[in-house]
Amino acid sequence: MYLLFTIFETNTTILKSKYLFILISVFYISVTGCNKKASLKKLSDDSDSLQTLFNLANEDKIPYAKRHEYAERAFSIISKADNDSITRVNYFKVANRFFNMNAMEDYRKTVDIIIPKANQAKDTLSLAKSNEYLGDYFGKKFQSEKAYSYYFDAEKLYSVKKEYAKTAKVVLNKAIIQLNEKDFVGSEKSVFKALKLLQKENDEDLRYQGTNILGIIYDELAEYRKSIEYYNKALQIASTGNVSVAMQAKATTLNNLGALYQKEHKYKEALGYFNQSLQQEHLYEDNPLLYGNLKYNIGYSMFKLNDYSLLPKLYYDALKIADSLQFAPNIIACNLNLSEFYLVQSDTSRAYDFASKAYFLAKTNRIPKDILTSLKQLALSNPKKKSDYSEQYIKITDSLQLAERQIRNKLGRIEYETDQLVTEKANLVEQRKTLIYIALGIILIGVFIFVIRFQAAKNRELRLVQEQQAANEEIYRLMITQQDKVEETRQAEKRRIAQEIHDGVLGKLFGTRMHLGLLNDKEGNDAKMERVVYIDELKTLEQELREISHDLNSEKQAVANNFVQMVMHFIDTQRTVCKAEITITMDKTIEWTAVDSLAKINLYRILQEAFQNVNKHAQANQVNVVFDKTEGQVRLVIQDDGVGFNYTKKKKGIGMLNMRSRISSSGGSMDVITGLGQGTLLEFTLPMEDVVV
Repeated sequence: MYLLFTIFETNTTILKSKYLFILISVFYISVTGCNKKASLKKLSDDSDSLQTLFNLANEDKIPYAKRHEYAERAFSIISKADNDSITRVNYFKVANRFFNMNAMEDYRKTVDIIIPKANQAKDTLSLAKSNEYLGDYFGKKFQSEKAYSYYFDAEKLYSVKKEYAKTAKVVLNKAIIQLNEKDFVGSEKSVFKALKLLQKENDEDLRYQGTNILGIIYDELAEYRKSIEYYNKALQIASTGNVSVAMQAKATTLNNLGALYQKEHKYKEALGYFNQSLQQEHLYEDNPLLYGNLKYNIGYSMFKLNDYSLLPKLYYDALKIADSLQFAPNIIACNLNLSEFYLVQSDTSRAYDFASKAYFLAKTNRIPKDILTSLKQLALSNPKKKSDYSEQYIKITDSLQLAERQIRNKLGRIEYETDQLVTEKANLVEQRKTLIYIALGIILIGVFIFVIRFQAAKNRELRLVQEQQAANEEIYRLMITQQDKVEETRQAEKRRIAQEIHDGVLGKLFGTRMHLGLLNDKEGNDAKMERVVYIDELKTLEQELREISHDLNSEKQAVANNFVQMVMHFIDTQRTVCKAEITITMDKTIEWTAVDSLAKINLYRILQEAFQNVNKHAQANQVNVVFDKTEGQVRLVIQDDGVGFNYTKKKKGIGMLNMRSRISSSGGSMDVITGLGQGTLLEFTLPMEDVVV
């Protein structure tokens, strides 16, 4: 039998039957760091902790039922904890205890609990380890396809996290499955991939295992020199490298070398290697399965050399160890060897009995290759039913060959389809990225266009404001100029009137006063007639003064009427272009000369803007304009009976904003009363501070 260790947190053993060289993977040694032996003392309340339960569940000397109880108690405690990294680690420890005691369904149940917790926590390493554990589960169930698939998934996840040693470990597991299914080329490829990964890690255990597997691969390919070369490399690593002592690597490779020579019918050389392997220290304690294999292999070599001195004791010893480990492939092999031994001894009854046990166990565990070997031995042990067994043998052989081809194809297809999915996923990611980039590009272009248009609108608005400000300044300048001209005219007129009063009225008045003073001393009709003449002169002077006063009053009124005339002229102009009937009411008591010039400009501009809105939107039949004075404020009211609008919801136009801005700049306020179908009323007021009444 060939033996090698690899796979998962446990070490894996591969056995190769001496008959058909069937490779079978099995998991035996527990996780590194988890095989500490616990004290056999009874648990007390104080010591009932997780670590104590872990240790007791892993203690071989404790009965199985008790160990299982401890593992279940640990599981119960962990299940009440939060989903954190420590909890997930503890779940893995419980799974290992179930695995070590061969409670495989409890083992899988625990792993199935870890997977959703790892997904929830986005814990890639725990998810990878869960896939690895499920690969071990199906490997022990001899379901190669499922085991391979889970190992492959674990490999991908470990690779993402750049866990080179763990990736190499699951790749070696894949290599073992490929080796078992006679996919030697695929297995060789996987081993070299694992060894390449191990160049980045200092893991001598895995490097040894990979080299040992290569020895078996080349043995199966009948490349014996190459096989011996890699076995010697494995021995060198086991002797000089930092390989775990408990792994019994040297003993394993020596056993495999013995199996190689046994295959070549060089039984004496084989015995030399088997005995050398058996002499390794602590072999039984560290690896009882290997110890049992050596007993079996030594017995078989002696059997072939016709040396029965230690037979069948060696076979029974090996069978006892296999039974204690509940390792079906070894039990089957020992039963078949005992059948062969008793057949040579002409004890056909015992030979048939042991062959039947092997056949039953092979069928129960669904191991097709062992079923074939058992059928062959049954045919030799019971010649009467040889034809029946031969017929079954042929049927199973044909189906087995087909199944092997299908499995090898499936193993290759798993990687191919997974790679295809990865490629498709990568393509979808790239397509998604492209779509995102295109969408972002469109959004950026849209934002860029919006910013440009918004900025252009802002610039236009700014230019309009600047132009409006310039127009206001021009109007203000013209009004100031007009006022200056009016003031200049007033001053000239005042000088003219003063001159007329001084040169005309005052001179005449002085002359009349002098003459009247002289007439005070005169009596008679002549004096009376002269007084009448001078009284008439005084009447003439009175009329002249009245005319001068009238002229002064008319000038003041003209100045006051300057703003009013501008408004009235604008209203007259609007009557020619506006479809609505326009009425205007002007309170004559308003002292427009006392109103700030800029405020009057703003009122005039507001009136213009209001009528622009009426002409564009109102569809009014009647428009009323009122200038009045109320509670110390000048008020402008513009009311129409048009369609109105929803002032609270409608976006405020620049016209409304300009009107509000103008009245606010003069310290006034603006009110709007409107509604759909209710017309519009605009009311503007200037406070007392801006108006002199």
